[in-house]
Amino acid sequence: MRKKPGITLVFYWKRDPNDKYTGDYNRWAEWGWKRRHNLSFGKKLGFHILDSGALYRLIGLSARNNKIAFDDEAALAVLAREMLVDFVATDDPQEPLRIMLENQDVTLDIRSDQAGSDASLVAPISMVRDAIKGLQRDFLRAPGLIADGRDMGTVVFKDASIKIYLTASAQARAERRYKQLKDKGIGVSLHALFQSIQERDDRDINRKVAPLKPAPDAVVIDSTKIDVDEVFAQVMVIVEGKLKGNWDNPQNNQ
Repeated sequence: MRKKPGITLVFYWKRDPNDKYTGDYNRWAEWGWKRRHNLSFGKKLGFHILDSGALYRLIGLSARNNKIAFDDEAALAVLAREMLVDFVATDDPQEPLRIMLENQDVTLDIRSDQAGSDASLVAPISMVRDAIKGLQRDFLRAPGLIADGRDMGTVVFKDASIKIYLTASAQARAERRYKQLKDKGIGVSLHALFQSIQERDDRDINRKVAPLKPAPDAVVIDSTKIDVDEVFAQVMVIVEGKLKGNWDNPQNNQ
């Protein structure tokens, strides 16, 4: 049986010397779910947003735009260190979060399947991951941060106090992605999406550098048969319980 992959959906609550809280929400999902979760949690908690996975898509996009080969690890690391990125919340219900690269809106550019495949090519490169850590940590600003990314809880913010591994079957994720694209009038093959997702799953789970896996202290939520609102509700129960000091990971007792 194929191993069901997931996202480490991590809420990381840490009081730092500058009185900033960090919500490290590390998860892997479809763009619609990702944007909606990030913005919902951000608005609920008043935190900033970091879509860490988008950073790898941005590196891939920048590499293509600058004709840099994906096996030129040193050049890719330079891109990771030097690129100017920002995530801008908007009042547009169709595009509530805009992703800026070098002051240019590339929100639509990095949603393509090509951008996703390119991200999986650059993400395993250790030089790139090392270079990007500083950029990721720079997003931590008062009053706090919600960081979304596959290794947020295992590598970048390892001292997260709440970690949730959000998983779903490849078929469910392909169907969600298919509906999103069809709703936008974009023609796409469900079978091709399914194959692309499975291939990326295999690459990300089996890569040597920062493979996709839950942290030992993560709570696992399978979203295959529940919708985005149910996921939000389950996570907020955990977060609010943690903030009140009366939450414990039930899986620690299994």
